[in-house]
Formats: sequence, structure tokens, C-alpha cells
Amino acid sequence: MRTFMHGTAVWGVACPRRPSRVAGVTMAGFRVHDLDALRMVPHPAVTLLLDFGAGSPVVDDATGRQQRGSIVAGPGIGSGGAVWARGENVECLQVRLSPVIARAVLGASPADLDGALVSLGDLWGREASRIRERLGDVSSWQDRFALTDALLARRYAAGPPVDPEVAWAWNRIVGSRGLARVDGLAAEIGWSRKRLWSRFRSQLGLPPKRAVKLVRFDHAAHRLVAGEGAARVAADSGYADQSHLHRDVMAFTGATPATVAGEPFLAVDDIAWPSRGAPAEPHVSGDLSGSVTGRR
Repeated sequence: MRTFMHGTAVWGVACPRRPSRVAGVTMAGFRVHDLDALRMVPHPAVTLLLDFGAGSPVVDDATGRQQRGSIVAGPGIGSGGAVWARGENVECLQVRLSPVIARAVLGASPADLDGALVSLGDLWGREASRIRERLGDVSSWQDRFALTDALLARRYAAGPPVDPEVAWAWNRIVGSRGLARVDGLAAEIGWSRKRLWSRFRSQLGLPPKRAVKLVRFDHAAHRLVAGEGAARVAADSGYADQSHLHRDVMAFTGATPATVAGEPFLAVDDIAWPSRGAPAEPHVSGDLSGSVTGRR
């Protein structure tokens, strides 16, 4: 377990030694004695927070509602700086799921989350309690990662895949770092813009245009954290100008680019998520005649 320090906060961070057997899954483990008002920055993945420690994380949303324990959050949760996490003696395993595989793993479409934080127990029932107990029973982080990966792989194999066209469109958006044009994606797969919007939204939890903006923002935010200037980041990331970047960052986080550059939720990524950005995506054949690798 490595140490991440940000101000007075000290986090223990663990990473799996092996990649997940399911493409589109990344994981990290966290141990934090005093988690004080952590802004959750929107990310282009579905997030599972698996709690198993003596303490319990508390997540507050924009409505004032609180979620304790293990939770699920759809892609882009936290927009406007509306979601904050806190707690004492927190131990948890965080999973980032590509939206392409999230429906199969969750047993429900990310669209069903409706932009809210949801208790994992509401989706998985008793299985949520069992995974908490099993994670708490093992002492090794690598064993916890292996246990979680086996569960995710089993659920993924049994769950329904998204349309190959939808998966392909998502992968193009991620691969272009948010520079893909929605009209161009629809034309390439032979769908109308309306059909792409409907299928994409119902299966991945957000419309294509929102996905483009979220992926572009995520790429830009990590460059800001790396110390690059806002003007350069704006020019290289597809923004019209620096003011456009500023508006996008404010819309997603409720903070300025300078503030976002110091957010611990992003700054920890070099340790917890060394690949940066979204999880590796499932492969979809270029002519769309196949499906997500390993599903058929």
C-alpha cells in the first residue's frame, strides 16, 4: 500500500498487481483515517464504492440526502460540485466500470440510476452484504481485488451486453478524448442521430453529446492536475478558447480550473489509477459485425 498526502490528509492507496479479467474494469483500494469533505469530480465511468471497514464513508448529494456504506454512481456523478464524501476510519475498494459493461455487471442500466447515488444493496440485495463481509474477512488487498474481480466477471458473463453499435460509439468517443462528433458517429454506424441518442442514453446512462463533453473534460482536468497551463489545455483539448474550458470546468465541478488542478480526487490518480482517465474499453470489431470480445 502506497501513501498519498494532500495537505493534512494521508491516504493509504492499494492497486491490483494484475489487470482485471474483464476489459473495462479498474480497481483501487483506499484506507483513510480522516476523510474530510472530498469533492467527487465527474468521471466517465460507473463507480462502485465497496465499503468494508470499521468506519463508513458518508456521501452527500445536492439534495441533502446522505448515502452510507457501499454505493453505485452513474457516469458523470458529481456535476456542479454537488457530491461530497467524508468519513472516519474508511476502508473501501473502488471500482470503475466502463459504461459499456456496467449494465451487465450491475444487473440494471446506468440510466436506471437517473443521475443519483444508489445503495448497492438496492441493486444487488443480499449479495451486497455478502461481498462486504468477504472483503472484511481477508487481510490482503490483493486477495480483495481477486475476490472482487471474480464477482464482477461472474456477473458480467451472466448479464446482457449493450448493442455493438453503442459500444463502438462509446469507444470512439473515449479514443478521440471527446473530440468525436455525434453526427459523424451516427453516420458511421448507419443510424439516425435520434436512434443513436435513444439507444446510447438507455444503455449507457447518458446521451452521446454529454458523453463527449464528459470525456473531453476528464482529459482536460487531468492535464490541469499535471501542471499544464489552462490556455494550452484548452487549445489541445478541443475547446474554443480558455473561457470555454473555464465554463466547462465550472459546470462539471463548481470550481475554477485552478482549484480543480489541486483536487485530491484527481491528484490521487497517478497512484490509484496510473492509466489515467477511463478504464480500458472492451474491443468491438471495426465493421460492427461482431460484439464485445468474450461475450459471444
